[in-house]
Amino acid sequence: MKLTALQLLLWHSALWMVQEAAPLGPTGPLPQSFLLKCLEQMRKVQADGTALQETLCATHQLCHPEELVLLGHTLGIPQPPLSSCSSQALQLMGCLRQLHSGLFLYQGLLQALAGISPELAPTLDTLQLDITDFAINIWQQMEDLGMAPAVPPTQGTMPAFTSAFQRRAGGVLVASNLQSFLELAYRALRHFAKP
Repeated sequence: MKLTALQLLLWHSALWMVQEAAPLGPTGPLPQSFLLKCLEQMRKVQADGTALQETLCATHQLCHPEELVLLGHTLGIPQPPLSSCSSQALQLMGCLRQLHSGLFLYQGLLQALAGISPELAPTLDTLQLDITDFAINIWQQMEDLGMAPAVPPTQGTMPAFTSAFQRRAGGVLVASNLQSFLELAYRALRHFAKP
């Protein structure tokens, strides 16, 4: 019995030492230039998203995204997972991949909103371009770190908005969800900026 307990203790100690010695991948701080560029891009996207929300509120009285959440579920508006970016499970590689995939998802959602209204077309176009720039920046950083997936993400099924109201309500929800996504992205990137 004592021999089995001693063997178990030695095995556990050896396993612990191996885990301690195993490289954890890139966890050091990200380059300051990358973080500053991300911060600038986030501000642009947030400003564009806010402009979209304000216009939808002023023009169509769709001012409260929380009132449209049920409709969002009915329409099938997806939200990107950011579990690798949460403070409980923060992982550089997983977080950058989820940020990139999330931005890619928002590009598709904005494409699905095309035709929302003529006055919003320039705002949507600008928002799409700014999100694309942000996604490219993250992809380039993943490549620099040797973490870029071999296959870029693909678009999943996007909601089909069948009426002008659904498209406008979808615009409010997408802009609101995008703001929440960016807030979490900002916190995660700030954490990775620490030495």
